[in-house]
Amino acid sequence: MPDSLTFIGLHYWAGAGHEFDQVARLLSPDYRLLAPDLGGFGGAPAPPHGFSVAAYADAVAGFIEAENPGRYVLVGHSMGGKIALELAARQPAGLAGVVLLSPSPPGPEPMTDEDRQASLQAWGKPAEAEKTVRKITARPLLAAATRQIVADNLASSRAAWEAWLLRGSREDISARMVLVEVPCALIAGDQDAVLSPSVHGLETLPLLPPDTPLELIAGAGHLLPYEAPEEVAALLRQFAQEQTKR
Repeated sequence: MPDSLTFIGLHYWAGAGHEFDQVARLLSPDYRLLAPDLGGFGGAPAPPHGFSVAAYADAVAGFIEAENPGRYVLVGHSMGGKIALELAARQPAGLAGVVLLSPSPPGPEPMTDEDRQASLQAWGKPAEAEKTVRKITARPLLAAATRQIVADNLASSRAAWEAWLLRGSREDISARMVLVEVPCALIAGDQDAVLSPSVHGLETLPLLPPDTPLELIAGAGHLLPYEAPEEVAALLRQFAQEQTKR
């Protein structure tokens, strides 16, 4: 390995850690990427202290402590992006940077009441899960990836599903962003129907450290690790190399 830097992937709402599997393979053997299931999603039990953004950050901090990766970069996707920013604001030892993939913004996530209600009612419904995949992706996916995304959606616990929609996505941690002092990068698909590039440019980028880049992946939607693993891996590799020069 060129250095000891490890990536810690934090997945999207209604997803699971294995969304990063393709990216991890592309980074290997130069870099490790560890991606836990967040509480209530994938195979993970509920977080011990509830489903708030801070509680999720507590759980991720515990995971990192147990893994003892040395220097690491948080890679937060969508919901995982907000959790990554909360953890970064605590300035934990070993944190070398943060890469945000189509992140939920530090402020309340823009969502209409109609969309929120529809999402609440979609829990546990296979047809709705399949519809969601079509809505939030822009590039074609392999059938196996589509099946996995649907299965992860349906594996989400109702408590975690509703907690994010009703509370976590509405949390405002904007005031804490002045405490994020490590280098950051923001990556988004230019065809994202969930969180458009303008949302990132207006609501997230201004709160990150100066000179944080916003990289757009052409033709990609919201599920970047599935839709654009090569581009994501290349940008993560570039980010890591820049940190080793510091």
